[in-house]
Amino acid sequence: MKTQRIWGTLDPFHESGAILGRKVANAGFLNGLLSRDHFDEYHFFLSGAGTKKGLCSFFRESYPAMFEQGRVKIMDRRDLPAELASREYFCFHQSDCINFPPHLARVRNRYAKNIFPITGTTHSLSYSNYGSFFLNYLWPGTTGRDCIVTTSTAGKQVVEKYFKHLREGLCLSEETHPSPQVRRIPLGITPGHIRPADENIKAEAKLNLGMDSGDERVNILVFGRIAHYSKMDILPLFRAMQKLFIAGLSRDRVRVILAGWLDEGDDFSNTLAQLGHNMGLELSIIASPSEERKTDLYRAADIFVSISDNPQETFGLTVLEAGAAGLPVVASDYDGYKDLVVEGKTGLLIETIGPEATPELDLMAPLCFDNHYHLLMAQQTAVNTPKLAAALAKLIHDPQLRKDMGMAGAERVRDNFSWSKVIEEHIRLWEELNTVPVEADKLRNQLHPVQLRLGETFSHYPTETLSPQTKLVTGDTGQAIYQGREFPLIYNGVDRFLNEDVVRKMAFFARKPLSAASLVEKMTSMAGDMDQREAEFHILWCLKHDILEKVC
Repeated sequence: MKTQRIWGTLDPFHESGAILGRKVANAGFLNGLLSRDHFDEYHFFLSGAGTKKGLCSFFRESYPAMFEQGRVKIMDRRDLPAELASREYFCFHQSDCINFPPHLARVRNRYAKNIFPITGTTHSLSYSNYGSFFLNYLWPGTTGRDCIVTTSTAGKQVVEKYFKHLREGLCLSEETHPSPQVRRIPLGITPGHIRPADENIKAEAKLNLGMDSGDERVNILVFGRIAHYSKMDILPLFRAMQKLFIAGLSRDRVRVILAGWLDEGDDFSNTLAQLGHNMGLELSIIASPSEERKTDLYRAADIFVSISDNPQETFGLTVLEAGAAGLPVVASDYDGYKDLVVEGKTGLLIETIGPEATPELDLMAPLCFDNHYHLLMAQQTAVNTPKLAAALAKLIHDPQLRKDMGMAGAERVRDNFSWSKVIEEHIRLWEELNTVPVEADKLRNQLHPVQLRLGETFSHYPTETLSPQTKLVTGDTGQAIYQGREFPLIYNGVDRFLNEDVVRKMAFFARKPLSAASLVEKMTSMAGDMDQREAEFHILWCLKHDILEKVC
């Protein structure tokens, strides 16, 4: 009999709202996973009715057959323990490695039929509170089947440094506080959506953007959040253009197009527009373009520039998109860009220089907004402006080089960074992780040190706690329920933890006083799937609602 391969997650992956790199990547991953369709079922454990409704709508519209066949199950997150105990899962994958994986591992270790791999992907890694999130991974319940998937080589080094610094600062050993594996699998794109444009398509795109179809300017495109405190500072590009103009480049030869997300009320774009005007630079600023307009921008462009200087950037989806569009890429030699641009073949990497350590900034970062310390880090990271100018000049003056680099870039993206290729890498990783030896019995009751033990922590709040010796008897409401004159009123959110038939039988069992231990024994023998803690929950709930009374 074939064993089902079930893929699980606590995340929706598909989100509405503003278009951000993380959301685009997560939606791309989900579509790539479902298109590859390697698994028999896909289980989503979500919290919040709106999130569940939104994901149901997505599946009905985009994957109706899969949804109607019951191969996609969208469940309440509180169903997780019961589902883990009732079937084997092949793996769980989270859209972000930060929030849930260590706590999901605790639930897996306690309830799951098998110790399946838990993986999670990195996005931005530079937030000051992330040390505490990565600390959650360092506990005895982490196994060799758990893995953080970093999207870049640079990001992998960041995660490894997090664990190194935590162990050093807290005197933790790898033997007593193991960490998950750390692997690199890049993000991807769907190359068919963005591809090199021929001259006719390029001319049409220019018209769509309000340009003359025969305009022979070299269009330099920058695509990303237009904010000096976020992805990149644009000013070094302006300084490089100024150098080119001083060196003799005609201002009629080039145009710079800045496109991307612009925060409402941010007047930085006006500053850039004024600066461009002052230096005689033909500049277009396009805020929050639609997908159609975005495609036209790539088609109309001749050179793509991304000079990231901000640790908030980890990968660089727009660099992949530009490569897929057949554009030569001029990028800073920084973060994940190092993996995406092949120097001299698909583009040109511009060297950067930054600080080795920032002790004063580190001290204040947890007390400040993230854009404050990201800005200060970025303003200490310099992109080599003369080399940026030289790289732009080289491409502006050599159309054949632009074409050769663009075609090489498109081929590399197609061969290495399509979502279908990326999903294949994930599948190979999950299959490999499933073969790592684990000692399941040692994991079952391993407590996670940072998880709040609600009952124990607040056990001194009530006058007393329920004990096996506590004497119980049916209360007035219990008598009425037993006689059919009333019924238990169970709130939403509690109903999944209470069995109404068991409640009625408890009122019958306690007609004469008996100990809590005796009542638990009767309940667990009557309801074979009920354990002691579940029985105690029923007793305490019945005491709360006068179905049972404590005998003084």
